[in-house]
Amino acid sequence: MFKVGIDHYGLFPLGLDPMETMQWALDHGAGGVAFSGLDESQRGKLDYGQLIRLKDFAEENNLYLEWGGGQHIPRDLTTWEKKDLFTYNQTAAEEAKALGTRIIRSCSGGLMRWNPASLPTQQLLNEMIVALSAQKQMLMDHNVILAIETHFEFTTFELLRVFEACGAKPGEWLGICLDTMNLLTMLEDPVMATKRVLPWVVSTHIKDGGLQVTSCGFNSFPAPFGEGVIDFDRIFALLADAFGEGACEAPLHLNVEDHGGDFDIPVFDPEFRKQFPDLTDEEMQKLVVLSEKTKQKMDKGTLAILDRKDWAGVCEGRMAGNVQSLKNLVG
Repeated sequence: MFKVGIDHYGLFPLGLDPMETMQWALDHGAGGVAFSGLDESQRGKLDYGQLIRLKDFAEENNLYLEWGGGQHIPRDLTTWEKKDLFTYNQTAAEEAKALGTRIIRSCSGGLMRWNPASLPTQQLLNEMIVALSAQKQMLMDHNVILAIETHFEFTTFELLRVFEACGAKPGEWLGICLDTMNLLTMLEDPVMATKRVLPWVVSTHIKDGGLQVTSCGFNSFPAPFGEGVIDFDRIFALLADAFGEGACEAPLHLNVEDHGGDFDIPVFDPEFRKQFPDLTDEEMQKLVVLSEKTKQKMDKGTLAILDRKDWAGVCEGRMAGNVQSLKNLVG
């Protein structure tokens, strides 16, 4: 039912160009590649000919392609200067059209709520609505969907309100790239959040993880697929109902993503907690249960945090293992 592939972010330390990434996927049994976004050196070399070669390689080897490089917050998140997103997303749309894919993953940064100097979340959401509404016709003309990742930017509650304000409908020009682990960092239970955005999901980052209790709140971190505490049986059941045979015309691919590092979530700080007004007691209790499961696994030594600086040394083996583990589960 689902093809299992990779998001190329997990292989960034290898320095592979797009064609080499596609070859890596083929060599390791992946069904395709979602390109989150290219680094500056690779983007500078990208031309129409390379796009066509990627498309041809994918078709010849029965691999899928998803594109990236989209953005949705019309601000530079370092200087907070206004930024015109239309050109960025138009370029990504033209590239996606050349590749024959409808999916453009969009991510503008993240962790704004963690920085007291950030602009208010509601202001960013309002500006996002204006910026995206102005791109509707352009995206529809290119027959692409801007897939906004559930990143460390906005919650699923907020994204759904943005979609409504933009007058968008599922399957048209806006959608969700469902990152299962990032939901933990935004204080969302992955199963409950998946249910909320299910009609809008067009792309995925299948990433396992843990959530431990700390003195300031929680700490989230990625984990090898199958070793964390995310309930993928329930998530995949939801996806299967929505994208199973006869349920939806558009296919959904399962893109493995992984990386090192961890994220402190100071939810015990009342001022920080105020920035998540949609968080209910029921969902918080779900997170507490996940933290208890995390502690049990960490105490047994079957789950641990990988320092971000150590990712380069393990990324290839862990990504290959993730692909195989996910294929075994959904197969």
